[in-house]
Amino acid sequence: MTIKKALLLSFILFSHICLKAQKVTHSFTLSDSSFMLDGKPFQMISGEMHYPRVPREAWRARMKMAKAMGLNTIGTYVFWNLHEPQKGKFDFSGNNDVAEFVKIAKEEGLWVILRPSPYVCAEWEFGGYPYWLQNERGLVVRSKEEKYLKEYETYIKEVGRQLAPLQVNHGGNILMIQIENEYGSYGGDKDYLKINQRLFKEAGFDGLLYTCDPPEAIANGHLPGLLAAVNGIDNPGRVKKIIRENHGGKGPFYVAEWYPAWFDWWGTAHHTVPAENYTGRLDSVLSAGISINMYMFHGGTTRGFMNGANYDDKHPFEPQISSYDYDAPLDEAGNATHKFMLFRKVIAKHLPVGMTLPPIPAAKPTIAINNIKLNESAGILDILPKPVLNKTPLTFEALNQDYGFVLYHTTVTGGKTGILKLNELRDYAVIMVNGKRVGVLDRRHKQDSIKLTLPVGKVRLDLLVENLGRINFGPYLLKNKKGITESVVFNGKVIYNWAMYSLPFNRVSGIAFKPAKAVNSPVVKKGTFTLSKVADTYLNMEGWGKGVVWVNGHNLGRYWSTGPQQTLYLPAEWLKKGRNDIVVLELLKSDVNSLNGSKTPVLNKLQ
Repeated sequence: MTIKKALLLSFILFSHICLKAQKVTHSFTLSDSSFMLDGKPFQMISGEMHYPRVPREAWRARMKMAKAMGLNTIGTYVFWNLHEPQKGKFDFSGNNDVAEFVKIAKEEGLWVILRPSPYVCAEWEFGGYPYWLQNERGLVVRSKEEKYLKEYETYIKEVGRQLAPLQVNHGGNILMIQIENEYGSYGGDKDYLKINQRLFKEAGFDGLLYTCDPPEAIANGHLPGLLAAVNGIDNPGRVKKIIRENHGGKGPFYVAEWYPAWFDWWGTAHHTVPAENYTGRLDSVLSAGISINMYMFHGGTTRGFMNGANYDDKHPFEPQISSYDYDAPLDEAGNATHKFMLFRKVIAKHLPVGMTLPPIPAAKPTIAINNIKLNESAGILDILPKPVLNKTPLTFEALNQDYGFVLYHTTVTGGKTGILKLNELRDYAVIMVNGKRVGVLDRRHKQDSIKLTLPVGKVRLDLLVENLGRINFGPYLLKNKKGITESVVFNGKVIYNWAMYSLPFNRVSGIAFKPAKAVNSPVVKKGTFTLSKVADTYLNMEGWGKGVVWVNGHNLGRYWSTGPQQTLYLPAEWLKKGRNDIVVLELLKSDVNSLNGSKTPVLNKLQ
């Protein structure tokens, strides 16, 4: 062997030894009473935070805030509809880079609880399921049905490629992985849960698996042999009793979702819960050695069209708002709240001996951007793509469209007054006659009919239908198609021969704008504003009606004058010095051409 070869071989061996030394694996196991990390008792003080609800550029800053409050762990779902938006096309880039989210948590000294179940609930569109599952004939979510399991397997193996190497037993920081999600509230098929367990293991998740359910559903939802975590209670005695009853008479004891607050939906007052109501309860749970995952520690924002909705036979359709502030310890913009401060004091009492909390990062600066002018516009009827023609109206799903809007167009004979009825409208429709808005229908109020007087002659009838968010919880997961899902009737007669125009608004860069002019129909408006410095801000939409806002191509979410949310959070990370572009889709108040910013949010104003 030459000296050169010998040196090369030595270098290769040395590099291999160094790499092995860097990859320190840990053990994470269960004792009868506690979690064991590297053989020592470990109490998880975790907070839920979802990577798509926070700009990627801000992940690290939010995690520093978690450490400052005393958390040692972060919990997150994995969202199937983000990662496989169309069948067979996967996306783990940009804000979908969940592996990078986990790695940043490790760099910041945080462990991770991973919840990659295909169903997440989470006030998220279709509970995390991709819309296209509904196009698979016979597919039944959350079941042993063959087509569902095939798609589920494909998805979870892709997730496994991204995240299985980051488990604690492989040198990463993922402590535990949850299978399914509150399944006991939906069904009780233990064979289905066993299939979940098998698929997770085949995907590479060979660490500690667990289930979680509320107390009344835990008997249905847990799988013998796995830790049965409980959600939504914090009485120490009750927590321990329920888990023992479902885990062979022993612990450890884990509240997988501890709720110090709640979410909001359109038309209902903003939910807030005083921190003082929860400090004593947090103290008692931690004093009892119980581990918790705070849902939410930081809610963030449900961007774009990804909000879900609640609906059952007793409650109206309730689509959730874009803000996921949740009255959480960390507010929508990532700043510490009064609740954060009080919880931090409680957690500080339970730190290991000799450990102190890092200082709280300063609140982020804010600016108010006033008098933003939108001087260009494009009427919705002027930007229509090529239509799909059909005798009867087609759903979003039949058009292979996920979110946004569909415009249904037809021509009818006028000179009549009668009732126009949209059977099974889902969810919101702007009605236009000869290009002018004449009314709206809103599923929230069980509205499906409007009285119309049509002028004499051939009349253009346009129905702009918005998907307000697919149901994310309960028995109606299987009845989640959008658009006009049955028929349109006028004066008792079915209307046929429709042209359907898909308007998903997944981007607004290709719209041809002209100088703004007065119209009485939905309109897209464009403007610019110039900044000498960037900082967080809020766009106040109180003078507007209903729609969506994009800044520099980023969809900030929906606004709706009905409230309670009246502002849209605009993070500093998406602004730039100099010129910034803003686009607004407005459905109801076409004559508004300017808006103002605010340094603070308005999340509690109903109109």
